[in-house]
Formats: sequence, structure tokens, C-alpha cells
Amino acid sequence: MELAIVGLGRMGGNMARRLHVAGHRVIAYNRSRDKTEEIMTEGLEGGFTPQQVVGMLPVPRIVWLMVPAGDATEEALLEFAELLTAGDTLIDGGNANFHDSKRRHQMLKAKGIRFVDAGISGGVWGLENGYGTMVGGDPEAVQPLEPIFRALAPADGGYVHCGPAGSGHYTKMVHNGIEYGLMQAYAEGFEILHASDYPLDLEAIAKAWNSGTVIRSWLLELAGLAFEQYGEGLHELRGWVADSGEGRWTVQEAIDLDVPAPIITLSLLARFRSRQEESYGAKVLAALRQQFGGHAVRTEGAPE
Repeated sequence: MELAIVGLGRMGGNMARRLHVAGHRVIAYNRSRDKTEEIMTEGLEGGFTPQQVVGMLPVPRIVWLMVPAGDATEEALLEFAELLTAGDTLIDGGNANFHDSKRRHQMLKAKGIRFVDAGISGGVWGLENGYGTMVGGDPEAVQPLEPIFRALAPADGGYVHCGPAGSGHYTKMVHNGIEYGLMQAYAEGFEILHASDYPLDLEAIAKAWNSGTVIRSWLLELAGLAFEQYGEGLHELRGWVADSGEGRWTVQEAIDLDVPAPIITLSLLARFRSRQEESYGAKVLAALRQQFGGHAVRTEGAPE
């Protein structure tokens, strides 16, 4: 098949490469010219303006956006929608809010342009291992694209047409919420091990746990690689953890649906706590304990 990949960051660039290796014709485009030129040295074709990209594609055209969710996606979608015609397809592979995806589907449908939302998981390892691909959209829009989705996915599966417009991004949102909880559980477990009096080799434990135990997983494999790279103390790293939106949206959806999701919610709050150099709430707790029970407090500048 022939398509354009718009956005050649950590995900988009490697997705373009994987599709190219699988035999698909990929037109690569990035706003910064250097990324387009770089990937062209690997045998992919490139365009340097949206107009040029669209002109290089046969009708009906397929344009896959891999740009950050929010304003960047909206701007790119509107820009390419002006250049496409009825029967063409726009795919949004970013981590967009599913409400936006449903709106965009309706907006493009009025122009006769097909819209497909694709939640993609695999990170920097996707080029080698494949990408979990969760797709939403009308069957007549999705089915012709399945050779692309299956080429991206691992050989043993990983592609699913979730349902109508928005369902791909909805599924990816919940997927990322689950990911938050899993990562937090591993982080807390290894912190307990690290704090113990035993001289534990956390790298060896992570790798042993990943062989046959009930908590084995790819995330645990990555924990072992992290300890191997940075050492048990992880001294090069700061404990500052970002969130890219999906965890918040998952928690909000759970609230809206009256579904209890305490693990995912607390894992999101733990990320907020990681960004505080000093917790004001913790200061209030310390002050209250001193007031009612005379418990000792530590003041700024005092030795720990």
C-alpha cells in the first residue's frame, strides 16, 4: 500500500521504517526538514510540504498523522483536510482524547473524508518488536487499511479493530491507565527491596522474576535493563515522572461511569507527587502530628 506518515518523532519515524521494510511505499514528512532528509537516506521517499506530500500519493490517498495530541494534531488535521478530497483517509495515531476523535470523525465525514483513530503502543521497541495497534472507525474505512495495521503489529497478533470512531483511542486510553497501575506496583515493590537490610541484587531479582513467575512481564524485563544500565541506585535519574494525559482521562472516565478505579487513580496521583520538590501537604501533616501529639518535626537546615 501507499501512504504518508506525518511526524517522524520516536514513534512516527520507526513506524515509517517498519512499514517500509514490510514493502509498503511510505512518503515521510516532518515539519523540521532534517528528520525528513535523515529518513530518506534509508530508502524512504520524503516530502517537504503538505502539498508536496499529498501530490505524491495516488487517489484515494492515505495520510497518517503521528504528531502530539491536542493543538498540534488539530492543526495538522485541518491542514491536510484542506488538501484531501472525498474518499481519502486521515488516520490519527497520536494519543488523542476519544472525544476529539469522535468530533473529528463527524467533521471529516461532512467532507467525504474517512477518519480512523489508531491507538499505538510499543514505544522505542516497536520497530523491532511490532506495535500494538488499536483502531477505531467505520468498517468501510478500516478494512482497506488492514494490511498496514497488520504490518505494524507483531507477527503473532496485536492488531484489533475496536469499533466505531473514537474506540481506538478510548481503548488506548484505558490501556495506558492500566500501564500506570502496573508500573506503580513494580516501583513500590522495588523500593521496598531497596530499603531492606538485605544486600539484594535488584537487577538479578528482576531478571529472575521474569522467568516463570506470575508477575513476569515486558515491563519487568525493562526494569532489569534499567538496573543494568543505571545501577541499583539509579543515581543518574531524578524521581520526576510526567503523565501524557491518558491516565487523567481514564480516571475521569471511571468517575463519569461510576466505576471504582482506585489503583489507576492512586498511580496517577503518585506521579503528581513525584514532581514536588517539597510537599506542602506533608508539611501540614507534620505540623498536625506535632500539635496533637508532640511528635518531633524536622525543620529546614536541620540535619536529617
